[in-house]
Amino acid sequence: MRFRSLPSITLCSTLFLLGALKTTSALSADNINKVAFQLPPAAELQYSIKAKQSGISLGGSANVKWLPANHTYQILTETHANLFGKILDASSIGGIDEFGLAPEKSIEKRLGKQATTTTFDRDSKTIRFTESQESYVIKGGEQDRTSATWQLVAQARAAGDKFRPGSEWKMFVAGRRDAEPWSFKVIANEKITTAMGEQNAVHISKAPPPDSKGQALDIWLAPDLEWYPVRLKFSDANGEFIDQMLDSVKKL
Repeated sequence: MRFRSLPSITLCSTLFLLGALKTTSALSADNINKVAFQLPPAAELQYSIKAKQSGISLGGSANVKWLPANHTYQILTETHANLFGKILDASSIGGIDEFGLAPEKSIEKRLGKQATTTTFDRDSKTIRFTESQESYVIKGGEQDRTSATWQLVAQARAAGDKFRPGSEWKMFVAGRRDAEPWSFKVIANEKITTAMGEQNAVHISKAPPPDSKGQALDIWLAPDLEWYPVRLKFSDANGEFIDQMLDSVKKL
């Protein structure tokens, strides 16, 4: 039995391989408007995972450490699957600037694969990859797949009534080989049942670009829990999915 390589966003960097949009070297993000942000408190979050891949139902867990301190941050993630053990280590480290999170390095190590690194070189204002020769100009606000969810959390915490159904929140996000624009749309306020009880949550959806076969991503943020993500779901058009649900939160 082989566990298929999957995407990991962010937040949890849980099993991540969103379809990438082809680009040419030295491209850059469109101008990103500065958006107010408010970082959530440092915390360790534990998730349960249910998935269906290649017709096989799988379970597992993910541990995420969100560690902001002194104008810097770290996000550290470990993902385990039943029968396979640890299948993913992912991290994002960087600073905090006028746009919010400012990644410097993102590393992913998946089961049976060499670690890959995405570097945000702030001196040369260039995003580079160990997996490709692509490069992108840093203009401000760019994220990696691990930091993107936490940037969204920080924006939601500061947005107030602006973070409402129908609103959209855009980012330029770098993966393992290249980067593309992401657009998060707020769908609705919903109730989510977790191991911590029923939670009020804001449902946000990111659809793949029209010309991409990448996965859709749905995120549920809990305003009563510092806007931490209580659920994340990656979905393929063929019915395969990864569903990640919060079990516990420990503030650090």
